[in-house]
Amino acid sequence: MGWLAWKMLTGDRAKYLGIVFGVAFGTLLIAQQASLFVGLMRRTSSQIIDISTADIWVMDLKQQNIDDIRPMPDNRLYQVRGVPGVEWAVRLFKGLVRVKTASGLFRQAILVGVDDTTFIGAPTEMLEGSHADLRRPDAIIVDNDGYKTLFPGEGTDLGRTLDMNDRRAIVVGTCKVTPPFQTFPVIYTRYSQALKYSPPERNQLSFVLVKVAPGQDPRTVAARISEQTKMQANTWDDFFWKNIQYFLDNTGIPVNFGITVALGFIVGAAIAGQTFYLFTLENLKQFGSLKAMGVTNTRLIGMVLFQATMVGLMGFSLGMGMAAAFFEFMERSGQADLRGMYIPWQIAAISAGAVTAIVIVAALLSLRKVLFLEPAVVFK
Repeated sequence: MGWLAWKMLTGDRAKYLGIVFGVAFGTLLIAQQASLFVGLMRRTSSQIIDISTADIWVMDLKQQNIDDIRPMPDNRLYQVRGVPGVEWAVRLFKGLVRVKTASGLFRQAILVGVDDTTFIGAPTEMLEGSHADLRRPDAIIVDNDGYKTLFPGEGTDLGRTLDMNDRRAIVVGTCKVTPPFQTFPVIYTRYSQALKYSPPERNQLSFVLVKVAPGQDPRTVAARISEQTKMQANTWDDFFWKNIQYFLDNTGIPVNFGITVALGFIVGAAIAGQTFYLFTLENLKQFGSLKAMGVTNTRLIGMVLFQATMVGLMGFSLGMGMAAAFFEFMERSGQADLRGMYIPWQIAAISAGAVTAIVIVAALLSLRKVLFLEPAVVFK
């Protein structure tokens, strides 16, 4: 019966391909838009992801995310170091600066000031140069995409100079970082140097990065820091999700992408359901003949579900393939806007569930006609 169901399905090639491409289009929209949403949310926490050596992030009590920073006095560092369970604690500066090149081009950039001694907070993946080069006067490290933005169409040439806050900065290395939410260049330098490049303020300490002592629970130590210092202390994982939750609650990104994903599901279900329903109507004579020969409703249901399953598998595979090809093309194109985007396995599983729902809807629409069909009608 499976072979017969397959022959009936592929008998009208136009309708057969229409169903497959309807499911494929719905899968493409769901997988692509959901992956873009996840990728954008991940980008909001790009600096948190890149600084994975710290177990705890300490900041002002009222701070809500990694971008809206309320600077703290430098003595907060020593208060944190005095909390039991802390193995080490270092300063971290983060802010926005205006960068000007020798050609007159200027851009906003993300400036990260890392610990002067240990370089904790520095990029882990260096492309040219090394962390030790930051000890040189006026030294900075620029992420690779940011370097291309600042010096478009030019090859990587260490030793180039930039101007930040009327001070000279010398590029001593390039690195690869997690792309930020705003496609600004990411610049790393020593903490003491970052204070010179940024506009002067009474307080300039952005974060305190903490490593807990061996055998200590990070959440317990974070609670202890909050209690003793009256500052906000979050574990790496808690700060990552808190930052994402802020953007979910305070931006229109979830609504916009949610509408697109919902449209993908509705369009896929509508096209597949309508086409499958018309396909079943045109094959009522064949189903009636099978009923007249003694085929039970259960076998007919099995045939329709087999057809729907084959359509769903082919449409899902085609749609996921197109979505994966899109992200692979964007990665190879060298464009920084969508670099690092991919389809997480969770999105693939959700897309598979959506396709299953589309297939079930299409099958249910057509099953009613088959189940209530009188065989005698076929021979009138």
